[in-house]
Amino acid sequence: MSISTSALASEEPSAANAALGTKSLGAESLAPQHTRIMGRGSYFLAWFGGCVSIGTFAMGSSVVGTLNLLQATLAIAIGCFVIGIALAINGAAGYKYGIPFMVQARSAFGFTGTRIPGLVRALPAVVWYGFQSWIGAGALNMVSATLFGFDNLVFYFITFQFLQIGLSVMGFQGIKWLENIGSAFILGSLMYMFYATVQRYGDELSTSLFTMEGSWGMPFWSATMLFLGIYSTMMLNVSDYSREHKKGTGKGLLTTIYAMSILPCTLFMGLIGYMVSEATGTADPIQVFANAVDNTPLLMITLLFIAFAQVTTNVLNNVVPPTYVLMDVFKIKFPIATVIVGLLAFATFPWKLVQPGSAAGLQMFVQTYSAFLGPIFAILVVDYYIIRRRTLDISKLYDPTGPYQGVNKAALIATAVGIVAALSFSTVSWYASLIPAGVTYYLLMKHWAPCQRFTQ
Repeated sequence: MSISTSALASEEPSAANAALGTKSLGAESLAPQHTRIMGRGSYFLAWFGGCVSIGTFAMGSSVVGTLNLLQATLAIAIGCFVIGIALAINGAAGYKYGIPFMVQARSAFGFTGTRIPGLVRALPAVVWYGFQSWIGAGALNMVSATLFGFDNLVFYFITFQFLQIGLSVMGFQGIKWLENIGSAFILGSLMYMFYATVQRYGDELSTSLFTMEGSWGMPFWSATMLFLGIYSTMMLNVSDYSREHKKGTGKGLLTTIYAMSILPCTLFMGLIGYMVSEATGTADPIQVFANAVDNTPLLMITLLFIAFAQVTTNVLNNVVPPTYVLMDVFKIKFPIATVIVGLLAFATFPWKLVQPGSAAGLQMFVQTYSAFLGPIFAILVVDYYIIRRRTLDISKLYDPTGPYQGVNKAALIATAVGIVAALSFSTVSWYASLIPAGVTYYLLMKHWAPCQRFTQ
């Protein structure tokens, strides 16, 4: 495959590194990925360690009083299974061609139009980045206050954020080793925290969670979307990660890798948040474990896990997407873009998201941005599988004066149709948006003359 446009040349990684089959720290670019650094095991562990979203605690808390324990467990499992399928489907283009999300989206939205899905993906990432950094800093602050008597949350928040910025600058080489090494600690800590929760609140839980009738109707499917919605952002830009995975893994195995890497953390954390909120009425994860663990050394380990989990999740899922957006829009290098993203996270006022009523607010936040992400996901899938028939002309995707220049109006109209459908059924917004957006996009691309240049 020959690509010679000047636009692509400016995005190429080091030729020396490509020839040696290596990648320097922070050498990420928007060019097709030739040097892939993650095998199956490494890729599985990256997703495992990168999907420890503290927001899952709040999502578990939000279904208390609506679902019983069995229903909550199944809702989480179904959500993770759907996530696995969606990631495998939309990550296929990145896996095959080595292109990131911002380049993949050009065939559907156009060079200029791609900034819209880019912004839709970047905004939730920055918000989650700030939220999870505040949670991690709070955990470190509690360790410090308990062991050393130094209590200064603002200090730890600033320090913690700059630590994450430093790690992010190293790119996927740093992400790979951080996630791989941290996964064992994360799994062990989660198993212990689940055990401690059951031990502490077992008597109270047995009288309510198993006897409650719950619902198998719309509230149940709404709950599956809540847990799915946490990762709906990653479904959009999964090509940013799949392009790093070495070739040779079939679709079925890829789906399994995605679903089974996400399920353990989501299941443990969702059920912990659910059970503790039912027993205590609190959704703050730090307070949850301060109450659930009586042994000080074990509490310290638990709090350090919470802090560490924020790092592994942020550097993979909340730094990379907005970083690539900045690289595409402003033509800046990866290290500089990661620093800007880290600074933007300060402006999200994350301390407002951990108030006593934060679970309901986060639930609304997930439902709202899922209404925007679902239509874009549907459009990308229809474009790649039906319009392009899984064949992309890579040279044209990097040519700003070629057939994909400007904005594809069909994609914008289809996105708007999907958003209206999603907001009309807000509790299942992501599901509700898929068919209206996908069908509208297909019909416009096939039958509306202004869109024909985008089908080349």
